[in-house]
Amino acid sequence: MITQSQKAHFREQGYLTIPGAVPKVMIDRVLHAINHSLGEEGMNKDDLPTFRAQSYCKEIREHAAVVSLLNDSPVYAAAESLMGQGCVRQVTGGQIALRFPRPLGIDPPPPNGHLDGLGSGLNGSAKGTYRRGFTALAVILLNDLDTPNSGNFTVWPKSHTFFENHFKRVGVEVLENGMPRLDLPEPPLQITGHAGDAVIVHHQIVHGAAPNTSPNIRYAAIFRLRHVKCEDFGNGAYTNIWHEWDGIHELV
Repeated sequence: MITQSQKAHFREQGYLTIPGAVPKVMIDRVLHAINHSLGEEGMNKDDLPTFRAQSYCKEIREHAAVVSLLNDSPVYAAAESLMGQGCVRQVTGGQIALRFPRPLGIDPPPPNGHLDGLGSGLNGSAKGTYRRGFTALAVILLNDLDTPNSGNFTVWPKSHTFFENHFKRVGVEVLENGMPRLDLPEPPLQITGHAGDAVIVHHQIVHGAAPNTSPNIRYAAIFRLRHVKCEDFGNGAYTNIWHEWDGIHELV
């Protein structure tokens, strides 16, 4: 169960970390499936930009071990605590989100963030299009991330309310021009933690992956959580960001 203080943190910051949310046995099954895929299916170098934007190991995205990370773990109950009992659709697939080490001896660039749903030409949507297609992200760490610049999932805290106000002023149509490059209220925060930790992230939080200067692959699974009425409200959530969050309404 999510506490009132955790809900208040989520409302203010736009994200919530839940340590130890997923049991090790579930993590190990997914790592097994991913590593088998990497070894047997391999990767075509020309496909790497698409894999980064969409998912690696596409043939296991709907595997029972992958969807169980969300549907059959405490992460689902946590999402319901925030969005409302009976309001969270179960997922049918996940994104296998890997970040490989950068070349030796090259200084890392700063993290680069984005909002999901903006067409890039690589993510399955055409440039100039935008769509608010989910309510929250659930990110599950599949390996330990003790230090920054290890491919860490990265958030820009408070950017959810920042962009709500921005879109009210200028209109959401500005997204036809791509990701707005504005001075955000907080610097990027690289999430550290351990395998089995989960992060629930509001759909309007700017996020990305930090560069990976570690010797290890960053393994994570990312799920897009949808309120049962997500499609009905659609792009209205850009300017009314708590419409689908019954668990937050009691704080507002």
